[in-house]
Amino acid sequence: MENPQVVFSWKAPLRPYKKRSNLVLRFYLAVALLLSLIVFFFGDKILLIPIWAVLFLFYVLTITPPPEVENKITKFGIETADVTLRWETLSHFYFTKRFGFYILTLMGHAPYFYHAYIVVPHEEIKKNLILILSQHLVFKEKPRLSLTDRMVDWLTKLIPDEEVEPTLKTPNHPEENSTKLRAASAKPQPASL
Repeated sequence: MENPQVVFSWKAPLRPYKKRSNLVLRFYLAVALLLSLIVFFFGDKILLIPIWAVLFLFYVLTITPPPEVENKITKFGIETADVTLRWETLSHFYFTKRFGFYILTLMGHAPYFYHAYIVVPHEEIKKNLILILSQHLVFKEKPRLSLTDRMVDWLTKLIPDEEVEPTLKTPNHPEENSTKLRAASAKPQPASL
């Protein structure tokens, strides 16, 4: 028997995830080594611990795919990952895009202004969410991004993308092309040097 209080539900990963190549892991390692050398020679050696802890966090988040959770919109609020966000505590919502997923960002009222991020895997689900959530919350098409959101976007642009596999093409030799042209044309061609 279905719950009559559930208005809409969908399954999605807990966080946006994109399988990365070894190039990204090498980038993380190179940055950590560079920072470690700078701190080791010019700073306090205790700072090496947080640098390598952050490297480990990046490694874990890059390697392990997130679990899939069920998100529900009910008559009382939104349930995601066993957390219920009531309509009274929410202010507005907007969408961003990361790694090919839409991210629904729910903002809380003052004085807390907390953010809740929910992954939306498809465009159809996004359209349904806009229709349903706009009955309870304010929809912002162009949100004012916080300092944290701007920093995350900036850092995401710094991380290298996937490795591009080189395509193996045979180089064009001028001798081969000229003989093909000579054979294809009936007119005599002038001799080339």
